[in-house]
Amino acid sequence: MIDHTGINVTDLPRALAFYEQALAPLGYSVRLRLGDVAVGLGAVRDAKSGDDPGGDFWLSHGTPQTPRVHVAFRADSHAEVIAFHEAALAAGGVDNGAPGYRPHYHPHYFAAFVLDPDGYNIEAVCHKSAGF
Repeated sequence: MIDHTGINVTDLPRALAFYEQALAPLGYSVRLRLGDVAVGLGAVRDAKSGDDPGGDFWLSHGTPQTPRVHVAFRADSHAEVIAFHEAALAAGGVDNGAPGYRPHYHPHYFAAFVLDPDGYNIEAVCHKSAGF
């Protein structure tokens, strides 16, 4: 299981504003700030879960990775995927795949893709059927 990951961004305040808005529908918020160098984001879970209190997704000021990495965030419902897509576009993201099924991955793979301000391909995905 992956505990945390992160990306380098050219403009930390701009990236943070984007991710705070885009990931809010998935329950993410800022968990830890390390001055103007890095910010950890994560979903608030039960205190007994053993999650890193600093978050599981980090933004660090620096030169973006080349080639750009792809990061997928798990959503609990199709509605969360749709809300992520709408929020990410409203935050300045560029559509890279509207919400919908991607049956070439598996029959219930429902996802949306957005390019962030640095060109990273960010995804929200739900693996449940529409009935859940």
